Amino acid sequence: MEKVLQKDSSAIKKLKENMLAFCAMLGLLPLNIFYIALNNSKREVHSLITAADNAIPFVKIFIVPYVAWYGFIFFTMAYLCFKDRNAYFQTLISYGAGLICSFITFYFFQTTVTRPELTGNGIITSMIQIIYSADQPYNCFPSIHVLTSYLMVKGIMSSSARNRRNNFIVSITAVLIIISTLFIKQHVLLDVVFGVIYAELIFRLSQTIYKRIFNSQV
Repeated sequence: MEKVLQKDSSAIKKLKENMLAFCAMLGLLPLNIFYIALNNSKREVHSLITAADNAIPFVKIFIVPYVAWYGFIFFTMAYLCFKDRNAYFQTLISYGAGLICSFITFYFFQTTVTRPELTGNGIITSMIQIIYSADQPYNCFPSIHVLTSYLMVKGIMSSSARNRRNNFIVSITAVLIIISTLFIKQHVLLDVVFGVIYAELIFRLSQTIYKRIFNSQV
């Protein structure tokens, strides 16, 4: 009986620690203020649209993986938090640093995208209309959807909890979200490419700093 109580107490303690660690994500919320403040054409605006971008069709159904990004980030970060705290904090630090680097880029190099005229009815079209209305066509380079989705892949790949199943699910979901940014005309190819580059460089740097500060094995 005593062993059972000790086991339950240990499980509750671990759950509380994980919940507290997961709440650290709330620290990212205030950063959204900067995204909103920068999402306009008050500064010089550039276009990075290429012929290759014009050749990519507008495919409405890709709004589904695009909006799935919100749940994808939440559940992947929760998984990392409860399975591998080191990988979670490295990914969380990279996420925050990625947002800050993106906002700095938006301030000094604002870009825009040309959105298609929406026609037809239905829930898919309505979803796109909501996204277009809520998010102005600026703050495009680099793509935050791409940057953060790629960070989830890096987080899982660096985790001790990595296995074929979770690596496959996270990678496939991230790929669908990344290409969705192109098919619903929220971003152009260079936004995607540099979203990946930003994420890769920031994650490597964050990982190195985390190791040195906490002397953790990665």
